[in-house]
Amino acid sequence: MKAIGFCGNTLKTIRGFPASVSHEIGHQLEKIQRGLRPTDWKPMSTIGKGVREIRVQESGQYRVVYTAKYEETIYVLHAFRKKTRKTERKDVDLFRVALKKLQNRNRK
Repeated sequence: MKAIGFCGNTLKTIRGFPASVSHEIGHQLEKIQRGLRPTDWKPMSTIGKGVREIRVQESGQYRVVYTAKYEETIYVLHAFRKKTRKTERKDVDLFRVALKKLQNRNRK
């Protein structure tokens, strides 16, 4: 089973979501750890190869952006509540920065 690494303050953000949403996100991340696909997800290839988004629609729309392409660890890049139809630019910028930091760290 893969470990989970949280970039920046993503764990704190997820814990700040409604309890039912946090629980569902935890359940979906556990599925990924076991090599299964989350219930509702989509690839985010425009951000980077192997980047995906978990979608939780419960008490609003919540998103968790992660990459599982590394052998031992799933990295959660960003978590946010989606308030508009299109993902806001600030959120896209945040998970791009997190991915770039992760890639730089793994190169060393």
